Amino acid sequence: MTCVKDKVIIITGSTSGVGESCALEAAKNGAGGIVITGRDTQRGEAVKTAVEALGTDAIFVAAELADPEQCRNIVTQCDAKWGRVDGLVNSAADTNRGTLETTTVEFWDYQMNVNVRAPFLLTQECVKIMQREKIAGSIVNILSVAGFCGMDILCSYSTTKGALRTLTKNNAHALRRHQIRVNGINLGWTDTPKEHVVQQAQGSPKDWLETAEAASPFGRLLKPDDVAKLVNYLLSDDSGILTGSCIDYSQRVLGVFPPENVVLD
Repeated sequence: MTCVKDKVIIITGSTSGVGESCALEAAKNGAGGIVITGRDTQRGEAVKTAVEALGTDAIFVAAELADPEQCRNIVTQCDAKWGRVDGLVNSAADTNRGTLETTTVEFWDYQMNVNVRAPFLLTQECVKIMQREKIAGSIVNILSVAGFCGMDILCSYSTTKGALRTLTKNNAHALRRHQIRVNGINLGWTDTPKEHVVQQAQGSPKDWLETAEAASPFGRLLKPDDVAKLVNYLLSDDSGILTGSCIDYSQRVLGVFPPENVVLD
């Protein structure tokens, strides 16, 4: 069991998908307190109840991450409840699609604010408390393999994940002297409720998941529980002094050439 015993952890996007699984995994491994946060109050309260049923204290803080003050309030509420924060998981992200031609300034700015500025602000506020309490904390940013390039329908999304990867490494370097670790996970294609909604919105067939998994090397997509176990390890003391790493978590090995299913002349 990877232990986060008694640690207080903030997890964004924890009303569903990867964030929810991270919250439940942390609770199963003895976390002392968890901040559930997202826009869906009903789902947030349900996850809070599930976490508490596992024996971990929890609060739900509703937040729109595009609003800087709501980002800061998440950390304020954590501090008011427990007087400390040991871990932060920046899991929330806007994953909507847009090509170079169709991406508007407004959409670009919104994704940048949610996917990059919010993790920056949350990290900034958490680090203040970690330094105040002399806590050797751990921050985990959920990245994406799309941050290396991404499909043509992921113009701004890919850009945000590339920026967050750089922020991860920059912060890891800056915070070493405080023994605060910052790592990231470059996720491959992951089966989440949000992904299903996006697939349906872009016109994919109802059986898109079955088709995608049949074509996958391991016969399935990544699942939220897979990610949660790695996140929990990075939050825990078991990961030692690991910092500044952005782990590729995908069943396709990046950098292989030629790419799969491509025939060269």
